[in-house]
Amino acid sequence: MMRWILRLVSIVTVMLIWSTAGNAAQTEPSASSPKSGTRLITLGTRGGPIPMVGRAQSSNALIVNGTPYIVDAGEGVTRRLTRAGIAIRDINTIFITHPHSDHTGGLGGLLSADHDFPHTKPVTVLGPPGTAASVKGLVDFLTVSSDIRISDGTHTVPAFKIFSGRDTGTGVIYQDANVKVSAVENTHFHFPPGSPAYGKYKSYSYRFETSDRVVIFSGDTGPSEALTELAKGADLLVTEITYLSAEEAKAQQIRTGQWAQRTPEEQASYLRHNEEEHLRPEEVGKMAARAGVKTVVLTHLPASGDPNDSYERFAADVNKNFTGRVLVARDLMEF
Repeated sequence: MMRWILRLVSIVTVMLIWSTAGNAAQTEPSASSPKSGTRLITLGTRGGPIPMVGRAQSSNALIVNGTPYIVDAGEGVTRRLTRAGIAIRDINTIFITHPHSDHTGGLGGLLSADHDFPHTKPVTVLGPPGTAASVKGLVDFLTVSSDIRISDGTHTVPAFKIFSGRDTGTGVIYQDANVKVSAVENTHFHFPPGSPAYGKYKSYSYRFETSDRVVIFSGDTGPSEALTELAKGADLLVTEITYLSAEEAKAQQIRTGQWAQRTPEEQASYLRHNEEEHLRPEEVGKMAARAGVKTVVLTHLPASGDPNDSYERFAADVNKNFTGRVLVARDLMEF
C-alpha cells in the first residue's frame, strides 16, 4: 500500500512540475521568439525608488526585427534582460524618460555588464537634459574597471570609446531602419523658481513608430495634452499608473519608514507631487479614449503592501472612461 501511495505522490509531483513549466512559458518571453515584427517586453514594472519583492524598477524592451531598444533602466534591468533571453551585447540604443533613480538606477550595472562581454560597438543613451551628464558619471566609474581589464589583456577598447549620453530636445529624436522615435515634454516636473533643477531638467514621453506598430511610453507624468496628442492612434499606450490618495500615499511612506525622515515641508511636497504629477486610472482612461489608442498597458505600479497584489482594480477604473483593452503588466510579460 505504501508503495502505491509513494508512486501516486511521484506522479502528482511530476504533473505539477509540467504545469508550472507550462504557465511560466506563457508569461515569460522566449529567446527563440520571431526575429521580425515588433515585440514589447515589460522588464520592470515597479514605480518608485524603494525596491519591491517580485518586481524590478521601471524598464522596457521594444524589440523590432530582432533589434532591442531599451526604454528606461531601473534597478534590476540587467537580470531581467538575461531572464528574457535578450543578449546584452545586442543593445546599442537606450532611451531614458527622465532622470529619477527608479528609471536610471540599473543603468550603471547594464553598461558594466555590456562592457564586460566585451561590447566594442558604440552604445548611445538618449534622453532629456541630464542624460549626458549621468552617462559621463557612469563612464568615469567604469573607467577604473576598464583600465584594469585593458591592462590584464582581456579587453582592448576603453569604456569612454563605447558609451556616450546625448541630451535631446523634443520632436523626432532618433530614426534608423527599424524605428522612428519622437519625444514630447510631459508634466511630471514642476520646479519652483530658484530651485537647483528649475529650467534645467525635463521629463519626456516617447512615441515609437515601426512598420507594424505604434507604441507610446508615457514615462512618469501627470495629465498631459502633449502626451495625449503624441498617443493618437497608437496600438499600445504603455503608461504609468498611480492610485494613491493623500492618505494612502502617507500610509505607504509610513510603512517604508520614509515619512518620519521627511521634514514637514518635504511631506507636503511629496503629497502634492503624488497628486499632481502622476496619473490616476480615470485620467488614463480619458486620455486613451481621446487619443483613440487600441490597448493600454499599465506599469510603474505603486507599492501596495501586498507583494502578490494583481492591481486588476486599476484596469477596471481605466475602463470607466475607455472601452478598449486594458492590461496590467508584470515583469517579463510580452505584448
